[in-house]
Order: sequence, then structure tokens, then C-alpha cells
Amino acid sequence: MARKYSKSASKDVERAMHKKKRGTLKSGRSGKKVTSRKQAIAIGLSEARKKGKKVPKKKAS
Repeated sequence: MARKYSKSASKDVERAMHKKKRGTLKSGRSGKKVTSRKQAIAIGLSEARKKGKKVPKKKAS
């Protein structure tokens, strides 16, 4: 079975998680400090999507 996420996409998520742990990860327009682990992962994945890496599309709510 093929990978859902590319290795480089997981590097982006890893980088976002490190930034969150250091307390330097900021959210979108508001620029507030990110405290949630899930939010850090979401930011990493959305950055990977913008770079055109292999990441599944966001689910429609």
C-alpha cells in the first residue's frame, strides 16, 4: 500500500511540533501562540500542502 503522506511532509509537521515545544509557533492571521498539539500538526500539514507535497486533502466539514 502506498504512503498517504510523503516523508518531506512529515518533516514539516516535525518542524512545527518543535516550534510549538519552544513556544515560537504562531497561528495564522491572529498570530496567537499555539498551545494545542493538534493545532501544531494541522499547521505543519497545511504548510506541506502549500509547498505541493503529498498530503491528503482536508475533509469537508
